[in-house]
Amino acid sequence: MASVLDVTNRDRSVESESLAAQTLRDRLRLVEEVLVDVLAAESGQELVDLLRRLGALSSPEGHALHPPEGELLKVIESLELSQSIRAARAFNLYFQIINILEQHYEQQYNRERVLQEGLRRRSVMSEPISGVSGEGFPLAHNAANATDVRSGPSERLEHSLYEATPATQQHGSFSWLFPRLRTLNVPPKYIQKLLDQLDIKLVFTAHPTEIVRQTIRDKQRRVARLLEQMDTVEGASPHLTDWTAHTLRAQLMEEIRLWWRTDELHQFKPEVLDEVEYTLHYFKEVIFAAIPQLYRRLQQSLKESFPYLTPPRYNFCRFGSWVGGDRDGNPSVKPEVTWQTACYQRNLVLEEYLKSVERLINLLSLSLHWCDVLPDLLDSLEQDQRQLPSVYDQYAVRYRQEPYRLKLTYVLKRLQNTRDRNRNLQTYCIRRPDAESLNSGQYYAHGHEFLAELTLIQRNLKETGLTCRELDDLICQVEVFGFNLAALDIRQESTCHADALNEITAYLGVLPCPYNELSETERTRWLLSELSTRRPLIPGELPFSDRTNEIIETFRMVRQLQQEFGTDLCHTYIISMSHDVSDLLEVLLFAKEAGLFDPVTGASTVQAIPLFETVEDLRRAPAVLTQLFSLPFCHNYLASHTTPFLQEVMLGYSDSNKDSGFLSSNWEIYKAQQRLQKIAEAFGFQLRIFHGRGGSVGRGGGPAYAAILAQPEQTINGRIKITEQGEVLASKYSLPELALFNLETVATAVIQASLLRSSIDEIQPWHEIMEELAMRSRQCYRHLIYEQPEFIEFFNEVTPIQEISQLQISSRPTRRGGKKTLESLRAIPWVFSWTQTRFLLPAWYGVGTALKEFLDEKPAEHLSLLRYFYYKWPFFRMVISKVEMTLAKVDLEIGRYYVQELSAPPNRQSFFRLYDQIAEEYRLTSELILTITGHERLLDGDPALQRSVQLRNRTIVPLGFLQVSLLKRLRQHNSQTTSGAILRSRYGRGELLRGALLTINGVAAGMRNTG
Repeated sequence: MASVLDVTNRDRSVESESLAAQTLRDRLRLVEEVLVDVLAAESGQELVDLLRRLGALSSPEGHALHPPEGELLKVIESLELSQSIRAARAFNLYFQIINILEQHYEQQYNRERVLQEGLRRRSVMSEPISGVSGEGFPLAHNAANATDVRSGPSERLEHSLYEATPATQQHGSFSWLFPRLRTLNVPPKYIQKLLDQLDIKLVFTAHPTEIVRQTIRDKQRRVARLLEQMDTVEGASPHLTDWTAHTLRAQLMEEIRLWWRTDELHQFKPEVLDEVEYTLHYFKEVIFAAIPQLYRRLQQSLKESFPYLTPPRYNFCRFGSWVGGDRDGNPSVKPEVTWQTACYQRNLVLEEYLKSVERLINLLSLSLHWCDVLPDLLDSLEQDQRQLPSVYDQYAVRYRQEPYRLKLTYVLKRLQNTRDRNRNLQTYCIRRPDAESLNSGQYYAHGHEFLAELTLIQRNLKETGLTCRELDDLICQVEVFGFNLAALDIRQESTCHADALNEITAYLGVLPCPYNELSETERTRWLLSELSTRRPLIPGELPFSDRTNEIIETFRMVRQLQQEFGTDLCHTYIISMSHDVSDLLEVLLFAKEAGLFDPVTGASTVQAIPLFETVEDLRRAPAVLTQLFSLPFCHNYLASHTTPFLQEVMLGYSDSNKDSGFLSSNWEIYKAQQRLQKIAEAFGFQLRIFHGRGGSVGRGGGPAYAAILAQPEQTINGRIKITEQGEVLASKYSLPELALFNLETVATAVIQASLLRSSIDEIQPWHEIMEELAMRSRQCYRHLIYEQPEFIEFFNEVTPIQEISQLQISSRPTRRGGKKTLESLRAIPWVFSWTQTRFLLPAWYGVGTALKEFLDEKPAEHLSLLRYFYYKWPFFRMVISKVEMTLAKVDLEIGRYYVQELSAPPNRQSFFRLYDQIAEEYRLTSELILTITGHERLLDGDPALQRSVQLRNRTIVPLGFLQVSLLKRLRQHNSQTTSGAILRSRYGRGELLRGALLTINGVAAGMRNTG
């Protein structure tokens, strides 16, 4: 296997390394040795030698050689299928282990950082607190000071946090942020106001980008635990360390051998409830326990810098889920599946509460002989005796002097009854039992009843001078997760509602022409008239098509969910591909028919959330929101929501990128946020932006901290909602400390972006420049993607899109409607395909041309300006940094090989013309990014990321060549089968497909990214 140690050692002395980095180097060496031993034992030394030979296909920098080693390519082409599969599996396993190592030692680095910040904090705390009246607070910059921006950078910008600390040195932690706010003299009243309204929501989705089986995830966790144990014994006595290290190494080898004999590919196409289990697993394993620690970190850091301020409520950070509720393009998400998902979520959180209460029963053994108890606790015990006499009969004697234990035993029994009732409801699948088997008081109808009993115990302890951290943690968890674990969002595509109304109105004969033929004005007028009447439109019995009936039944199911679980569980209905205000009114009409919207008062227990995805829709979004806010019922409608007078709007990064390219997409989203915020303020409403970020840069992915800081000012205001999906869940939430770090990073960024502002975002001349850059970038991108007729064929032949669609990784199809067009293709497989071939086209193409055309106008002045943007403007810096990171992962030599080997002979010449266009744009973009950043090499500003990318690139190179070889064989086999030729292949299609899919798994693991 190609050694990675050269990469980890380059440009770094051992003395300059942190403890985490040194340990990572040592562990890399160890796992390579173990993996080599495993492969030799399982497949022979021949495989190890082959892997080492294949390593010669890459340069020391991690890119494919030009031209590739001819003899090695012949070796790859001549490999037996079994040899190719073993090699692909070996690379895949290597990448998976490297991912574990990086995640594990990222945790260690975070611990080191917290310790260092603690030392820094002590010196900061010695400074006096000043600026209570606002003196020294970085005031907003007046845009008028920089109107002549094209003639050179303005020197009038006020001092800000962004100037004081370069982006790569900013720390996303509470222990860094609050001392910084203190140093900058941020008025405490501003901090308190923000903390009071702090509202962060992270929404887990089931988008098909998680390529790793749950079985493999379990093995990854076991390996991570072994690494943790290795760290633990480092400080032990020498004889103990040697013995333990030998034992742990043997266990590691055993675990990897078991892993080697486990199939990496999904054995079946997952059903929706399988995805529910996979996704919510992170709550059970990591997030549930991390939330109290997150709150405690914030509380402690705030107290050290601002002792008189009140921390935010426990549930300042909450969670949502689309898994089991997202219907957009997924016909498997039926109403009964959503109901079962809600029951599954409640069961999971109840099981966790039961464990916590059992621990508290053991812990709170306080005796009446040695402590007092307040009357309210004694009164509650009397009521418990009446409601649960069997518990009293069993435990009253045992706990006669231990009131807390007796109280918690009643609590435990109610929780058990609640869990049993929930399982019964899930069995009934929406149909409520004819009669409840439990009386009120024997179970908890809602989480706040459970919370009230816990706070009663907490208050009694406090009044007698005691605290209990485990009880405090449980109260925090109940406030965050309730009995629902996560809010369940419903999502459906806009045309589904219109088509359903088209069928309903045609059946009833209430319109002079089909609904779908009405103009937007006519639709809006009719929808508003229907929303204002009590008369039902939809009959109780449904004589419509299955598709229309399902739309209606979904809203009825939401009503049942709210009746059983409360409105907190399900009150958000997202309308993808929103174009007009009628798209929202259609949803509200269906809500009215299901009893979720009151036509008299305008109050609603469900909110229609528009999702603007394409560039045209992003530009149209302000007009749609203006129309909505102008409607007569809108005030009462928004007043009735969970957060009164708050409208949520979702912005999609995926389809806008696919539509117009990376730079244009990000700029359109940026502008839309600013305009939507101003409209909401003009009408006196609040706005929450829901960011539909994917895992890859091409779909809005990237470091969350920088992305939040790059949002336009006054669009966050302590409030944000973000999707977390696919492989991002594994990379962020697999390990406890890593999950805690990511949660803290997001919260820190939200507070920082809300409090520390300059008016850079309002400098109009800068906007005009970005508008020009975005327009030029979009033109370049669309010229390649949409205006060259052979490009779609290029994409289908050169990338593994055909094979990716056969991966059993999602219950959802890869296309909307099944048509094989670029428009119908979902953004995830689009990005996934370009990632596999190492083009990564959607995340950078067009940026170089836009920058060059701008620089050509006034080379020196405009270069100075762009460098100033990079230093001063968080949005621009974020865009450039993401492009730089993506370019570092691109390998056009591998891309060339895909074109050369997978193109049909008649297409090869035209395909290479497209390749040359792409290669020239890559060269141009890389050159200009380096010029703007001042770096000699890509990612010089982030050495840790640079090493990580190089570490992977070197081993992805031979895997890419293996993939091309297997794809070529598979497609030749398919071509012969289609033509009716007599096959003389030694391998069946299933074997060849399996080999190709294994290489896709491997590249995805190596890139740490799919779509």
